[in-house]
Parts: sequence; structure tokens; C-alpha cells
Amino acid sequence: MSDRDALAARLATEFRARHGRPPAGVWAAPGRVNLMGEHTDYNDGLVLPYAIDSAALAAVAPRDDDRLTCQSLDRPGTAAVDTGDLRPGAVTGWPAYVLGAVWALGWPRTGPPGLDIVVTSQVPAGAGLSSSAALTCAVTLAVAELAGLETDRTALATVARRAETDMVGAPVGIMDQMAAMHGRADHALLLDCRSLAFEPVPLPGRESGLTLLVVDTRVSHANADGGYARRRATCEDAARTLGVQALRDATVTAVRTTLVGEQRRVARHVVTEIERVRLAVAALRHDDLTGLGEIFAASQASMRDDFRISCAELDLAVDTLLDAGAIAARMTGGGFGGCAVALLPETAVAAATAAVTAAFGAHGFLSPRAFETRPSHGAARVY
Repeated sequence: MSDRDALAARLATEFRARHGRPPAGVWAAPGRVNLMGEHTDYNDGLVLPYAIDSAALAAVAPRDDDRLTCQSLDRPGTAAVDTGDLRPGAVTGWPAYVLGAVWALGWPRTGPPGLDIVVTSQVPAGAGLSSSAALTCAVTLAVAELAGLETDRTALATVARRAETDMVGAPVGIMDQMAAMHGRADHALLLDCRSLAFEPVPLPGRESGLTLLVVDTRVSHANADGGYARRRATCEDAARTLGVQALRDATVTAVRTTLVGEQRRVARHVVTEIERVRLAVAALRHDDLTGLGEIFAASQASMRDDFRISCAELDLAVDTLLDAGAIAARMTGGGFGGCAVALLPETAVAAATAAVTAAFGAHGFLSPRAFETRPSHGAARVY
């Protein structure tokens, strides 16, 4: 039995203990690591995430009244609201992600109006691995299947995103939800965030002797906080100044000759980062790992110097991983903390982990958490 299967069984048992009946099922949706394309999703650009083998899980069962309840194995308390009162502002904190998914589906449409939901997660919160999208996608798929609603994965991804943007107030793009819904084992997802067209891109498998290592700096961030929203607002302002629909439509020349100051820096990152997604995909398809490392380095520099979303801990993690033998390394996620990702030989993992831990200790930072990840499948019923 896998760790996820064991956690699903535990969640089902806990649901029964709390509600006196078994859940109708348990659904899981993964977190994600973004290999390339940071802050390009809400600029209608390209991204290259992969779903990870850690997930959020939701056990759900209908009620015979119009009450919605939400509990977590990881946090105390119960959130409860009548379906008729479910709207933005009715719940706050983590329950807004869970019940926001119910609201975004337009619940109730069919079947019993009430629901009991108990959730848990393997995805660390605030690490830039999209724990929030994993949670909303697990609940979205669960409730949609229970209600007999349309379960087209792209449509459900847009519903899960609406839960975050409209219910929680986090101005996120669509990348995280699409990765959680469409993830494929041993592949990344090349996603066009304007058309929502996507295609799988094979990643080096175990036979290559390479692995993807994630280093959680334990510097927490939150998408609803001001830094992320300010960067997005600057992107939108820059697009208006350039007279384009989104920065995806801008050119490096236009950015250089038309924009100044923060708008120029931010737009330059977005325009060049979209091109780096294309280059990274080409490098992976041609097994050009040296080229991939150069592309990662350019992305890290752009996020640090132009978009300014890195931090001392992320910079140290990336530099130390490269010194310890990583082929490619960069920060991943929304920034202002979170994680770095590196592609490196499996034989170098132990030494790289020890090196990062030692470097953090020498600088007086919190001890980081390093773990290998495997590109995984998307959301599914697991119990």
C-alpha cells in the first residue's frame, strides 16, 4: 500500500469516527513543481509544471439537510454554513479553499444539498508547491463526481481556480489547477495559459540515473499576500502601457524602448521567461541537459534581479545545489520564499542535501527540508 493509499484509508476511518458513517469516497489531487515559466500564467503565457507525488485528500459524503461542514486532520475546528449562505466572505482561512470549491461549482445543483467534508494534505503549506490548488482540486473533483456533474478536467480546473480567486481572494493563474487535474506520471505539462492547450513532455526517468530534488527553505509565503498581487498588478499596468492584451503579446524590443523602472523589469522577466519555457522543452526533448542548466540559471537570475521574488534562502539553496553537482537548479513557485528545484544525479542527492543543510546553518537560517519528487498523475478518486 502506498503512502497515499494509507493516508486515504486513515482519512476514511477518521471521517467515520467524526460523522458516524463512512464517506462516499476519498479523492486526491497533487501539488506541483514548476520547472519553467514563473508568473507567466496570469500573463497568458507558457508554463512547464509537473504534478508531484504528494497530494491533498478530501473525504466527502452527502447530508440530508442543507448544511455544509468542513474539518481537517491537520488543523483544529469545524467550519459550517448553510448552502444558501455560501458566498465570498461567508468563511475565511483554509475552509474558504474547501467550501470555495463547493461554491464555485454552483452547489447544490442535483442530489442532497448538504455535505460533510474532511480533508488532509501531504503538500506542505506555504512552500510554493501549490498546496491550495491541490486542496481545491481534490474537493472540486469529489463534489462534481458525487453530484453527477460534468467532469471535464479543464473545466474543473477553471472551477477550482475560481474558488481561489473569487472566494479566497488570491489572484492566481490557471497553472496550478491544470497541473493538478492533468498531471501525468514521468512527464511535465507544457501548458498554454491562454488557450489552455497542453501536451505532455517526458522527463528523465529513473533509468537515466537522475532525480528531481526539491528543497523547501521553510520561508513561507501566501498567494493572497501583497507581494504576489503587486507583481500581478504591475504586469497588468505594463500590458496597458504597451497596448497589448497581456504581456504574452509583448516583445523584448517594445519592453526596452517603451517601459521604464519597475514596469520594464517585471515585463522583461515575463517576456523572456515565456521564451525560456520553449527553450526548456526543446532541451528536454533533445536530452540537452547542459542547455537546460543554462536556461535554469537565466530564469533564476531573472526572478532574482528583474522580477525580484527570490530571497537570500532561495539564492543560497540554488547556488549550493549547483556547487554540489546539480545539472540545473532554480527557485520554483510564486516566490518570496518557498522551494528550489534541482535536477541532479541520484548519487549526488545525499551530499547535496547535506551541503544545503550545512550552508543554511552557517547563515543562521532555519534548517531546510529536502525531498525527491516523482512526476505523478493528476486528481483521482483513491478510496
